[in-house]
Amino acid sequence: MKLEILFLLLLIPSSIGIVYGHTIDAVGEYRVEIGWMNEPVVSGETNAIEFYVSPLIPCPEISKPIKCAESQEFQNGIEGLKKTVKIQLIFKDENIMLPLSPDHDIPGKYYAFVNPTVSGFYQANVLGTITDTPISLSMHPPKVEERAYIEFPEPSDITIQQMIDGHTALIEDIGELKESVNDLEETKQQMDMGYAGTAVGLIGIAIAVVALTKSKKN
Repeated sequence: MKLEILFLLLLIPSSIGIVYGHTIDAVGEYRVEIGWMNEPVVSGETNAIEFYVSPLIPCPEISKPIKCAESQEFQNGIEGLKKTVKIQLIFKDENIMLPLSPDHDIPGKYYAFVNPTVSGFYQANVLGTITDTPISLSMHPPKVEERAYIEFPEPSDITIQQMIDGHTALIEDIGELKESVNDLEETKQQMDMGYAGTAVGLIGIAIAVVALTKSKKN
């Protein structure tokens, strides 16, 4: 029983990874799929949106086209879409139109190369026509992670803001050090004054004792 539970636990993360890595949908008689070429995808590295197009096999028992597409695997890819389909990549208020480059070894698989410079969630709008079927579909590839996510032992690039923060912290440390030195000097001066007062007092007592002794002799 314990071995069966362990086996299931090993299977669950891999299954989640497959679902998370690609987004699948249906357009007319076609199954479409997108995902990042290199995963985990991080900011500041050249990557590409992978785009797969294949015929959608009818699913009489599944009413929703997207569920039907998700139940199938990519096969018998559709070629010749380099000039008829483009991917518009959107991040917040900015967008870029990316052309497709076909994979020479896998018919129906295409790449839209890009260097995502900022971490976060991007939207990919697939626009154009697949054969005679218009496509205008919004899809969401996995999140782009911050580059520091995979850097070890520490990020190699220091941003201007990090330099400013480090400089500011250094100035603050120097200021605190100066205050500590001033405090030490004031404490020393107070101690020196205390020692001087004590010495004067002792001298006065000694003089008084000598004077008293002389007065007794007289």
